[in-house]
Amino acid sequence: MFSHDGCHNMRFRKGVGIVLIVAAIAVALGFVVMGLWNSLLPGLFGFRPLHFWQALGLLALTRILFGGFHRGHGHGFHRRHHMIERWQHMTPEEREKFRSGFRHRGCGCHGEPQA
Repeated sequence: MFSHDGCHNMRFRKGVGIVLIVAAIAVALGFVVMGLWNSLLPGLFGFRPLHFWQALGLLALTRILFGGFHRGHGHGFHRRHHMIERWQHMTPEEREKFRSGFRHRGCGCHGEPQA
């Protein structure tokens, strides 16, 4: 029998880590937008300076209106097609080995039996 107790803990820690990284990036981008706005636009056009939360809101608004920050959408079909082709050429033993390895991917569990 396999024990996956460590997997759930590892997934939770990865999830928390991802949330922290996303939050840090959002804070950094908020300060960048605030700094650029406050150093350029009040002097050039007479706009009022922004506070951090206003800059973060402006960043979110531009994301919604203009759809920035893309991550290469549209390539999923080609990857999926390639994986389907590879799957069709696998033997049943190779498929089971792949399933076993994929099931424990990235969680620190490698399917090692527990005593």
